[in-house]
Amino acid sequence: MFFTPSALGSATVAKEIVKEEKKSCQHFGPCGIGKELIFLNSFYFDRCYYLPVNSVQRIFKRVAMSKGGFTGKGIFASIPYLVVEYDGNKVKQCNFRIEEDVDMFLNRFGELRPKVPLHSLAAERKLKEKAAREEARYLKKLTPQAQAAWDELAAAAARLEENKRLYQRLAIAAKRKRRNDQANPAYKWVALAIVLAGAVAAAYGVQTLLAHDTSGIYWTLLGLAAVFLFAGANVLPTARNNKRAIDREWQEARAAMEEAVGADFPVPPQYAHPIVLQRMIRVLREGRAQTVAKAFEVMKQDLKALNNTVQVEQEEYDEVVEVKPIFLLCNYQ
Repeated sequence: MFFTPSALGSATVAKEIVKEEKKSCQHFGPCGIGKELIFLNSFYFDRCYYLPVNSVQRIFKRVAMSKGGFTGKGIFASIPYLVVEYDGNKVKQCNFRIEEDVDMFLNRFGELRPKVPLHSLAAERKLKEKAAREEARYLKKLTPQAQAAWDELAAAAARLEENKRLYQRLAIAAKRKRRNDQANPAYKWVALAIVLAGAVAAAYGVQTLLAHDTSGIYWTLLGLAAVFLFAGANVLPTARNNKRAIDREWQEARAAMEEAVGADFPVPPQYAHPIVLQRMIRVLREGRAQTVAKAFEVMKQDLKALNNTVQVEQEEYDEVVEVKPIFLLCNYQ
């Protein structure tokens, strides 16, 4: 810690407390969250300002799209910001490099101060409009049979939240196995050969430099570039990144979930994920099913119909990419 952060708002805190909070705060990109203070960045320096948590009136994410941003291509495809409103009408906008860091910051802040709005006024208005549209899709009153099925699924979802790590592990293992099954195995060995060639080139470059030949710097840089590029691309065959290990991870994740939920769970254990249950509840509320079994079948048909030619909203896209790999691996059985 080379300097003490400056107060951003009108409320100030003793320097000793600020230093201690900054030292122990959780880092989320260039910002951080302590027990009673949040630390925000300037354009050049990380966590150089502090603001008491109680001074925050609204905090939310903003994503700016630069030229070419809507194509999702290029280095400057999108620029995420954390926007903090405080002291009445003051606003601080913090630039981030990774959008997920903003999301994690907001999730953590929401846990500490659940009453502080985490969306802009415009976003809140859109969310209310969307909620109204969603509500219009649903039946005003369900049959007793459909209501009983909803209650059963809601209870199952609550059980899953107690095993959050297990369903997250299941989804991650399914994605890894799906990617591995679709990838050409030769790519990993080609990447390994390039890394080895890069290491040899780097070693030759160092040896050439020691012999006072300045051309060795080019061999060294070329070799190190190849090594770091492919080593960071997660394509090299390693003890964890190979077909046998990935298959074993998937089977272990399925077995752990099967043991946790038991035989009385409303869906097969390999599909035990809150998103699956939520989508089934929506089917019931829309009147397209009356029982858990029928809701499960309708939900599977909905998932099958969603492919790369179908346009959906971001929230549904996030749901589909989370659980569809599981259904594809299990062939919807």
